[in-house]
Amino acid sequence: MSSSLEVPISSTLQGGYFHPLLRSLQAERHLTKDMLMYPIFITDEPDAEVEIKSLPGQKRWGLNKLSGFLAPLVAKGLKSVILFGVPLHLQKDARGSPADDPQTPVILATKLIRKEFPHLVVACDVCLCEYTDHGHCGELRSEDGTIDNGRSVKRMAEVAVAYAKAGAQMVAPSDMMDGRVRAIKQALIDNGFGNRCNLMSYSAKFASSLYGPFREAAGSVPDFGNRKCYQLPPNARGLAKRAIARDVDEGADILMVKPTLPYLDILSEMRTIAPNHPLACYQVSGEYAMIHAGANAGVYELKAMAFETVDSFLRAGATLILTYFTPDFLDWLDEDK
Repeated sequence: MSSSLEVPISSTLQGGYFHPLLRSLQAERHLTKDMLMYPIFITDEPDAEVEIKSLPGQKRWGLNKLSGFLAPLVAKGLKSVILFGVPLHLQKDARGSPADDPQTPVILATKLIRKEFPHLVVACDVCLCEYTDHGHCGELRSEDGTIDNGRSVKRMAEVAVAYAKAGAQMVAPSDMMDGRVRAIKQALIDNGFGNRCNLMSYSAKFASSLYGPFREAAGSVPDFGNRKCYQLPPNARGLAKRAIARDVDEGADILMVKPTLPYLDILSEMRTIAPNHPLACYQVSGEYAMIHAGANAGVYELKAMAFETVDSFLRAGATLILTYFTPDFLDWLDEDK
């Protein structure tokens, strides 16, 4: 017998997702271990294993501890890492000389990883903020303390080549200087790394409030001012699109949005601007810390929220996800098989 409350055929959707498998089939793409890149902080204290209070479960690692830390993760399926240097003993200066010093922790860690874990892809973040005595991402003009874009770009290219020579398969400029992608790409080509080193650009990196824990972890808080003159304004949708198009033109191999959750619209539009490029996103330290804080407060279950956020990244178009949850996901993906 028909009912006046009968749902029309075209409105009946729940038959498509009442079962866990059917719900899974609704996704266009699923998270895999290949999509995860793990950010790691490397210090020049050889035996360091220092907890980072604002990043639950994350540590600064010394060279002597690194292999023991990575080995079980590689066994679980870790495919790639991105390294950030935290020099404690090298002398910082105005040009960030420790960035490509032969004894800088990132260069030493890259060589170690390439030897111990030859199948693990090593990316090196290219920025000067961890290495300058002023904490900014480029070199400054002596007369007024503003960013000297030309000198900064030249310096970034030098650092990127040093990382490639150490064995990095990927360099990732995060400084947001104008023209640095073209300069780095040309320098890689000129030094014989054009077909041996990937360039992943932080194409749309916003001046966000979500970087606090990272700056504590990397010791990269600016001594004065802020980074709003070179990182993108949070409301700058059109400017972000221009920056993405510029980096495509300048030769970036992978494009990135950072942070991710507040900028999913930019990530989605990046797919339209660069339909043929792999797209990366960085679930930054503040995003990671917020998810942990909410779980600790009983707002939600940690694993469920971690997956929900990453599913939104995939839905928006990401193909590579930089996240501190990587070790957790390596376990969770095995549990869910």
